Amino acid sequence: MRKLELLNPAGDMERLKMSVLYGADAVYLAGTSFGMRSFAGNFSPEELPEAVKFAHEHGVKCHVTVNTMPRNEEVAQLPAYLEQLDDAGVDALIVADLGAFMLAGKYAPHCERHISTQQSIANYECAQSWFDLGAQRVVLARECSLDEIRTIRQKVDPKLEIETFGHGAMCVSYSGRCLLSNYMTGRDSNRGACAQPCRYKYALMEELRPGQYCPGYEDEKGT
Repeated sequence: MRKLELLNPAGDMERLKMSVLYGADAVYLAGTSFGMRSFAGNFSPEELPEAVKFAHEHGVKCHVTVNTMPRNEEVAQLPAYLEQLDDAGVDALIVADLGAFMLAGKYAPHCERHISTQQSIANYECAQSWFDLGAQRVVLARECSLDEIRTIRQKVDPKLEIETFGHGAMCVSYSGRCLLSNYMTGRDSNRGACAQPCRYKYALMEELRPGQYCPGYEDEKGT
């Protein structure tokens, strides 16, 4: 059996060092642009090469998220940022946007391209299509069951690497594709700023009976 790779998030240098020293095979982190991890510490342009160097000195790969969906006014800044990541020696870029994926192939040719879970890859045809376009790895939708993961593994090219989340928060929408945060707080969930309104405490109240809350409970039939 092929050895599994343990990939850990690294929100700042301290967490990166802990992940590396405690056995991670690879880490993923974000710079200050184009990453979904808005509330992590993240790495400045000066810190990011240091992070890559520390990881590589310990035999650990370093992946960087470039997984927002850039707006028109932002996309012109991508080539220079991708070149910085390539020059820093980053091993792989985790992307979600097709345009960013193609630009990464052009401006960061030494970096592998991994497809973010934000793409909600939940079937083998989608996974294979990204491989055919040049992706080395796909990060599956977090909603995939073990049976679905097994089927995808069996039906795609053996050279395509498959990654899946083994621990972490589960979004109630398909891999973060949710507008609830935008609607309620103005914070964009698909740009790394989700306010997680799905975790708020709610009560159901009939319009003509203010203050009278309907009971909510869960049994074998559901909620």
